[in-house]
Amino acid sequence: MHVKKDDNVIVLTGKDKGKKGAVVKAFPKENRVVVSGVNILKKHQRPTKSGQKGQIIEKTMPIHASNVRKV
Repeated sequence: MHVKKDDNVIVLTGKDKGKKGAVVKAFPKENRVVVSGVNILKKHQRPTKSGQKGQIIEKTMPIHASNVRKV
């Protein structure tokens, strides 16, 4: 894999094309990386206790390493 943790990368394809960020985590076996601020998923979470409100959590998801390039 050509990128590793703490490398600065730019996204080449997809909805976040052109965005820059640092690699937070790398998954070499799956050939995927997690880039900060890129590919954010909004997940709705149910209330866990009674009286608590549900919430929307933003989670950064991994993207394929071939879609990023070192800057």
